[in-house]
Amino acid sequence: MKILLVDDDPDMLAVTSFALRQAGLLVVEAVSYDTALAVFREEQPDLAILDINIPGGNGFELCQALRRESKLPILMLTVRNEEADLVRALELSADDYLSKPYSPRTLIARVKALLRRTGSAIEDRSSAGAYRLDPAALELRVGEVVHRLTPLESRLLQLLIANAGHPVTTERLLKHVWGQRAGGDRQLLKQLVHRLRHKLGETSAPGGGIETVANVGYRLKV
Repeated sequence: MKILLVDDDPDMLAVTSFALRQAGLLVVEAVSYDTALAVFREEQPDLAILDINIPGGNGFELCQALRRESKLPILMLTVRNEEADLVRALELSADDYLSKPYSPRTLIARVKALLRRTGSAIEDRSSAGAYRLDPAALELRVGEVVHRLTPLESRLLQLLIANAGHPVTTERLLKHVWGQRAGGDRQLLKQLVHRLRHKLGETSAPGGGIETVANVGYRLKV
C-alpha cells in the first residue's frame, strides 16, 4: 500500500513517515499544496493523509482537488480539535479525521482500518513477477523458495517490488529504508544490496535480480 503524507512540519513528517514504513507501508511525502498535487499525480497513492495547515493552500482545498481526480481514501490531520473542522472535512468527502497530537500507533490503526474499509480498490504492491514479499512476516518468496529477511532488507525490497522494472533513486531508497534522519548513506545502501543479492543467490527469478542503474539507483528486474 502506498500512502501520500502531506505535512509542512519536518519533525512530524519524519516521525510519521518512519512509523508508517515500520508498519510495512510505502510512503511518499509532500510539504505543500503544489508539491502534494504533483506527487499525487506521479505516484498514484492508495491513501492520502493531509495536514490542514500547509503552504500554498490548505488541506481542505487539497482534499477537494484530490476528490476531483480520485476516490482514494483521505485522512485529515489538524492541531485543532474543533467540530467545525471535522464537519468541513466530512462535507468535502474526507473519510476520517485525526487531531494532533496523536501517537504513531493510533495513526497506523486508523490507516489500517481505513484501508480495510476500502480494500477492494487497493492495488497489491507486494508482488512482481516471481517475487512475493510479506513485509509483516519478513519473508520473500521467489518461486518455491522462501527467504527470511531483516527489516532493512524487507523495506528495500518493498520499494523495489512496488516499482519493479523501473529505477528507484538512491535518495528515495535511503529515505524509505532508514527514515529521513536515521543515518543511512550510499555506502550502507550498497552493502545492503550486496548482502541481499548474496542471500538470494541462484534462487533469483530467471532474468531477474537487483540491477544497478548508473547515476540513478537500483531496479528490480522481473
